Amino acid sequence: MSDGIALVALTYLEFHLLFILPPLVALLVFAGPAERPYAGPFGVALLAAVAVCYTTPWDNHLIATGVWAYGEGTVLFRIWHVPIEEYLFFVLQPVLTSLWLARLPTRSDRAFGISLPQRALGLFGGGLVAALGLFFLAESTYYLGTLLLWASPVLAIQWAFGWPVLWERRRTLALGVGVPTAYLAAVDRIAIELGIWTFDPAYMTGLAILGLPIEELLFFGLTNVFLVQGLLLFWWVTDRWEQVRTVWRRSAPTGS
Repeated sequence: MSDGIALVALTYLEFHLLFILPPLVALLVFAGPAERPYAGPFGVALLAAVAVCYTTPWDNHLIATGVWAYGEGTVLFRIWHVPIEEYLFFVLQPVLTSLWLARLPTRSDRAFGISLPQRALGLFGGGLVAALGLFFLAESTYYLGTLLLWASPVLAIQWAFGWPVLWERRRTLALGVGVPTAYLAAVDRIAIELGIWTFDPAYMTGLAILGLPIEELLFFGLTNVFLVQGLLLFWWVTDRWEQVRTVWRRSAPTGS
């Protein structure tokens, strides 16, 4: 019961069917022409594979620790500690976010050159995130601390590789991250209310926005930052290589 109203019980799989698949299908079917058809399948598949491999150990650790749990009867089965539906989400989120990003201006005219001081600055930014994670690595803020530590290597690599490119496309980055983050945070709040997953307050800051733990909002924000930054950088590299190939083809001697 919530505020005297009986809530409809949903499984995790039904949650996907109701809240994740419809916007994904809508972006595939009803959205206008994309600058990049289907968001570049290879780049999306690569990010989805990385998301599964990188997130699995961290997710399993938090479930084993008791930071979060799943309601009785809400999941089909588990691999290690993580429900199969969670692994499915590791794939669906990159597809959803990339299909949204593909509707935005994503091309960058910046050349390949990123200086060593610029790369060092990107690494330093990732190091600051790691330092914050260590600072919050106490029981009462354990979710927040582990989240920041988990995020810091990815951010350090992406920022060191090409933060000037991301800064050039900062409006696209903000919109590409903001819209899917807001949507996923809203449906996450519904899932929490329905008891599909729960959290142990002993590991949480207790801070919330409209009932959504701040850690969950940060989780969706950071994961979408990973995805959007990764795709923008991936497309930047492929665009530069396409330009180089075009120059080579034009300059190559033609046969008689």
